[in-house]
Amino acid sequence: MDDLDTRTLALYGLALALSVYYWQNGHKRGESTIPAVIGGNGPISRCLACLRFLRNSRQVLAEGYRQHPTGVFRVPILFRDWFYVACGRKRVQEIASAPSDILSLNEAATEISMEYTLGTQLVHNTYQVLSIRGGLTRSLDLCFPEVRDEIEHAFDDVLALKGNEWKLVQVYAAMVHIGARTSNRLFVGLPLCRDQEYLELNIDFAVSVIVRGQLISSFPDFLKPIFGPILSKRNSSLRHALKFLQAIIDERLEKENQYGQDWPERPNDLISWLLDHAKGEERTTSALAMRVLLVNVGAIHSSGMAFTNALYDLAKYPEYIGPMREEAEQVIAQKGWSKAALADLHKMDSFIRESQRFAAASGVFGMVRKVVAKDGFAFSDGTVIPHGAILSVPIIEVHRDPALYPDADTFDGFRFSRMREEAVDSTEKPAPKMVREQMVSTTPDHIIFGHGRHACPGRFFVAMEIKTMLAHILLNYDIKAVESVRPPDQGSAFFGSLGTDREIWMKNREGF
Repeated sequence: MDDLDTRTLALYGLALALSVYYWQNGHKRGESTIPAVIGGNGPISRCLACLRFLRNSRQVLAEGYRQHPTGVFRVPILFRDWFYVACGRKRVQEIASAPSDILSLNEAATEISMEYTLGTQLVHNTYQVLSIRGGLTRSLDLCFPEVRDEIEHAFDDVLALKGNEWKLVQVYAAMVHIGARTSNRLFVGLPLCRDQEYLELNIDFAVSVIVRGQLISSFPDFLKPIFGPILSKRNSSLRHALKFLQAIIDERLEKENQYGQDWPERPNDLISWLLDHAKGEERTTSALAMRVLLVNVGAIHSSGMAFTNALYDLAKYPEYIGPMREEAEQVIAQKGWSKAALADLHKMDSFIRESQRFAAASGVFGMVRKVVAKDGFAFSDGTVIPHGAILSVPIIEVHRDPALYPDADTFDGFRFSRMREEAVDSTEKPAPKMVREQMVSTTPDHIIFGHGRHACPGRFFVAMEIKTMLAHILLNYDIKAVESVRPPDQGSAFFGSLGTDREIWMKNREGF
């Protein structure tokens, strides 16, 4: 994983001290009529408020949500102007519907310094979204046998269980590795998807984008050009990636230049999907290798955190194992292992969706946008967020709102499958309600994948991967908790933490 050496930390400490001096003596803030939950106008009170939010972001946002359940409030961010937080279904929908020339997702990425950790070109040109929406999503049925095959082999290799003996398994490390192998079976194929060094490179880079991005973001803008390149692992990771990808991409580019996009035995993989949309300077070996790293960042964080959450919850609430196992056995006996069979696993789908709702793995901010319109962004009630401000939604508070979810602070694994059953029994048209409660569906009440035009394009693949992995576990293994296995959620300003060193007991099922 990503480790910062002593020299780097010392440089960071020195820069932080300089930053505090600069901020207290030169930082200017505009006036706003939108209420602040914490923080005063003086440099000391503002600094203390920023530190409080850094340590207890979830508690601060919960306080703001209680005070303004359908309004907008502000929270202080160190060396930054205020972050604006919007509450209520209507405001969430208005954010989701806003065009990119008013509220920009790409520009918001600069707030976690992705122009340093990923590169400016990747932040502002997101053509890989078209590759995922098109090539990946369209290929899910066709590629399912490969996903299933890789999951079987990966679980055998990573868990290495013997007979019927119980074994302690470090959940996050094991499941992230299995997920990375499975994703890369579609991204780069065999045998590279099983190369340990290649997988560790992608996992380490995915972690570094988040960890180092947050470190770089803690500096004021005038220091970022100095410390951003020092802290970023972009260039070293790209050089490392080219060791594995250069020959593959060079050969692919040569054939594309010779035959175009239609030639015999053209691989149906991420590189081909990228080439379907890459233009100009993006059609180089280095640029394409960087896109492979980028797509892995999204896949590793999306599937790794979500599946780790689900497995923690399954160990903590073992009463769900029997019903979901029975459902999986019945459906797969009827339809076999297929993407169509996964669609009929309603209880499992509900369990995963509830696990996502209940967790803080995505951090405390959702649907983060930067206001790029010169006149600001105006909600329908006239509330204006100024130009250049960051606007977001308090994702945990939305998901734990008792007005939206009965017994919101209670884990209810079959909450959403019951909603689907009730929709079938209703005299109203059931289809919209049934679809709305699926794992991949986004609504103003469930924003783990975002909502609207910028909803996560890879969520259909993530859902297929996670459900296949969970079905594989239910049918082939027994699990049990190590005391209270699910660690408390720890939401930072942008990303959550699950306590990634936690373990559970696993063993092969009798007769399997």
